[in-house]
Amino acid sequence: MASDSFKGYRGSALAVLRNFGVPIWSDVQIATRSGRFTGIVLPRSETADDLHVVVKLRSGYNVGIAAEQITDMQITGRREARYQIPEKEFPHDPKKPRVKLLGTGGTIASRLDYRTGAVIPAFSPGELYGSVPELAEICNLETEKLYGVFSENMGPEQWRGTAEAIGREIEKGVQGIVIGHGTDTMHHTAAVLSFMVQDSPVPIVMVGSQRSSDRPSSDAALNLIHSVKTAAESDIAEVMVCMFGPTSDVYGLLHRGTRVRKMHSSYRSTFRTIGDIPLAMVSRDVITPLRNDYRRRRNDRQVHLDTAFEEKVSIVYYYPNMQPDIIEALIDNHYRGIVIAGTGLGHVNKPLYPVLKRANECGIAVFMTVQTLWGYVQMYVYETGREIMELGVVPAANMLPEVAYVKLGWALGHTKDLQQVKEIMLTPIAGEITEREPSNGYLILQGNIPEVEEFISRYRK
Repeated sequence: MASDSFKGYRGSALAVLRNFGVPIWSDVQIATRSGRFTGIVLPRSETADDLHVVVKLRSGYNVGIAAEQITDMQITGRREARYQIPEKEFPHDPKKPRVKLLGTGGTIASRLDYRTGAVIPAFSPGELYGSVPELAEICNLETEKLYGVFSENMGPEQWRGTAEAIGREIEKGVQGIVIGHGTDTMHHTAAVLSFMVQDSPVPIVMVGSQRSSDRPSSDAALNLIHSVKTAAESDIAEVMVCMFGPTSDVYGLLHRGTRVRKMHSSYRSTFRTIGDIPLAMVSRDVITPLRNDYRRRRNDRQVHLDTAFEEKVSIVYYYPNMQPDIIEALIDNHYRGIVIAGTGLGHVNKPLYPVLKRANECGIAVFMTVQTLWGYVQMYVYETGREIMELGVVPAANMLPEVAYVKLGWALGHTKDLQQVKEIMLTPIAGEITEREPSNGYLILQGNIPEVEEFISRYRK
């Protein structure tokens, strides 16, 4: 058989396919020493190992079968997959609102590239319409690819560029903006955009997917539908994150950009509002506000962009026996700001005291948050906290550590005067500091205890 018949395979995996005469795209029944499998033999990535044969099972999931475990392979048919998203012209309806989708990366819709094994984003309006035709029932969708990076590579340059693109689109008259983003650092970008883009007249909705579009359990399509509906129809004119609410496909949640955090590595419902409650629930049919203190949509085109940002800012997670040289290194490398995620009510050990004092004397802004995420910094309660404040460390109320990090970079982009930085940091701008936490918000994260079950029962139909 031609080499293309075994695309991507080599070594022992290639040998077993040749031995049984099974090319890629064969519908096969495979016998192994540990059981039987039925599915389609898929091509392999050129960078993958040479020890496994990859099969797409009837369930839609892929499994790698160790070549050395295969005892027999029987071809029952052939079903070559065409990993190309159908592209259709996105229909225009003058009665529907204009929504702009700005892409930074991630895989809201995608196809597979079996040369590299990568998931390739589908991004044009035609591709998205071919993947998620429901979008045409909601709006007139326009797209623009700003970046094509993994979310860990998003930083000040991309944050500024995204904020400026949002400003341009608002001036052009769009009714809402959706930002496609990888999920790992989406909460960082949501927070910084909340400071860089203020008083928006339209919704700004960040969205991603925990599982790419080629997987049966993908959340991509529904997240996209929810986010586009929010951008087109919602009265909430803030920076929000729109992702799954529960683990099922029931509804999505709209989280305020400065109170949201990714809380699970793989759950589809990974994003949670911390220290507060979400802004709203969104389904295919309706958007249900959960509070009424949000900024509302306006008809004007005015928006305040402020993209100043000091990049020499760090966030440090305190741990027992932390050594002063970590802070020393930041001072010696001319960092201008440090956020500490401290223990308890905002504490660190005594060996750090001298270096924290030095940081203050060098004009470095140092702010304390709590690594518990829930709760407030309360540095007046214990002697430790009061001593740390005397060294120049400022308590940052109940700002999340990542939010304090991006806000400090933003504040230092405007001034190096420590008193002015303190005033900016402790003045709420986009809900990053709240007066109190909800009485039932923390409980909802616990699961299977009576108070939680009673709370959840109010929303079960």
